Amino acid sequence: MKNFSLLNAVKENVAASTQNQALNAILFLYKEVLKQELVLQVNALRAKRSKYLPTVLTKEEVFAIINNLSGIYQLIVKLLYGTGLRQTECLQLRVKDLDFAQKQLIVRDAKGKESRVTMLPTSLIEELQFHLQIVKRQHQQDLEKGYDSVYLPFALERKYINADREWIWQFVFPSNRISQDPRSKIVRRHHLHESRLQKALKKAVKTTKITKRVSCHTFRHSFATQLLQDGYEIRIVQELLGHKDVKITMIYTHVLNRGGRGVRNPLDP
Repeated sequence: MKNFSLLNAVKENVAASTQNQALNAILFLYKEVLKQELVLQVNALRAKRSKYLPTVLTKEEVFAIINNLSGIYQLIVKLLYGTGLRQTECLQLRVKDLDFAQKQLIVRDAKGKESRVTMLPTSLIEELQFHLQIVKRQHQQDLEKGYDSVYLPFALERKYINADREWIWQFVFPSNRISQDPRSKIVRRHHLHESRLQKALKKAVKTTKITKRVSCHTFRHSFATQLLQDGYEIRIVQELLGHKDVKITMIYTHVLNRGGRGVRNPLDP
């Protein structure tokens, strides 16, 4: 087992997560299949993950990318940057999760199966309301054609009869086509697929010629960093992002200090 792990770490030059996955596979083999006890120091063989600093965009870079997007993809990226949502959280939003009066949105059953409230950008309210008018017309057409249900999690379809046909339960960003649900085999409209958003974003980033590695999650990082730069307390940012531990949010303070911790470079005039 030790030689196998060293082969992964040294000769194959794999990532720490890959090495640890291989180690866990061997542990499972010995414990569950071979029924043998291991006398090696397992923790000593585990690879230490590298310290990760997230990629952050400036405001100018964010809007350069946004201006090279159009339609629903532009709206989604604006929402990612203006709310700090994860990609999946954004695509899984339901109509009932948007509160225009309070200028907030509710993220339900997010990472860790917890819900939270985050702010809704005032500048997006009118655009979102217009978008929902289009989505509602599409929903009405689906009702007329018999494709009138939407997927509900946690057996809510049995708890709330006909809720899957109600407007408030529909996805804010539905797919542009009907497909068969692989779990229930019901033909219905799901939310927009992640790959379509990622493809549009990749094209926009390439057009702007930004030399940073940009993903949908980059806008969440940029949201948090911008709030800290504007002087908001880290506990507020933690709550908006839905982090359980403030130590996770602290990584953005390292991003703020990455340019030299405020020290004036001797090479600069």
